Amino acid sequence: MAGYVFLSPWLLGLMGITAIPMLLSLYLSFTDYSVFSTWEDVEWIGLENYRTMFTNDPQFYRAVTVTLGYALVMVPLKLAAALAVALLLNRAWRGVGLFRGLFYLPSLLGGSVALALVWSALFAGDGAVNEFLAFFGITGQAWVNDPDYALGTLIILGIWQFGAPMVIFLAGLKQVPVELYEAASVDGASPWRQFWHVTMPMLSPVIFFNLVLETIRGFQSFTSAFVISNGNGGPVDSTLLYTLYLYKRGFAEFDMGYASALAWVFLLTIGILTIVLFSTGRFWVHYADGDDR
Repeated sequence: MAGYVFLSPWLLGLMGITAIPMLLSLYLSFTDYSVFSTWEDVEWIGLENYRTMFTNDPQFYRAVTVTLGYALVMVPLKLAAALAVALLLNRAWRGVGLFRGLFYLPSLLGGSVALALVWSALFAGDGAVNEFLAFFGITGQAWVNDPDYALGTLIILGIWQFGAPMVIFLAGLKQVPVELYEAASVDGASPWRQFWHVTMPMLSPVIFFNLVLETIRGFQSFTSAFVISNGNGGPVDSTLLYTLYLYKRGFAEFDMGYASALAWVFLLTIGILTIVLFSTGRFWVHYADGDDR
């Protein structure tokens, strides 16, 4: 009883903030429900929201395409940048602690509105990026207003916030036994071969952990796209991430039933993707105890 008493704040939060709203959202996904409707006006329509989503909603497929493109480019580059910087900072030289803090700082800002506003100003027509390019005689443009480049600015922002996976990579690098590098060096292995045959296999559980987390975070990105596109996913739906489209249908068009269906498709997709990652991880993730399951 004492244990449940101490757990009660968390249990109440789980039920009131997560579990009950999720079940309510599942119910609403089968209804025609507007934010301004009363419960008496809720109309059960079965699978109609899902049928419309997959057969008669071009913006849904546009949001899926944009989100996939964003995640497939941003996540690998973000992890590559995090690992590269972690390797550089995994050395005992003066001031390394300061640099670790500076590289981690952007991750503390997270998906803040202020950061997205600053990023939008940097890539505007008269922003600092174009001023930097002009120094080399290159004529810039309003990057965030060009459908060919707007999503790229969001990808760069996501990559720039590599601090969190960098710290996890650093922790993993500290756990690699020095004796393995010494043995490889004695056998004549070059630094590059040591990286591929010692560092990467020993770091594979950490890479897998970061890959799963950053993939989920990539698909959940919202704030930067919302701020930079003024909430409409423009220009020409080039920044219409899935979460932004879900927000538009639910809180701009007030079609909460359809938005709930979008949310559940999103949840199932991320769940399936996570299962796929765990299923394939056993082929390339190697643990120190020899258990690769």
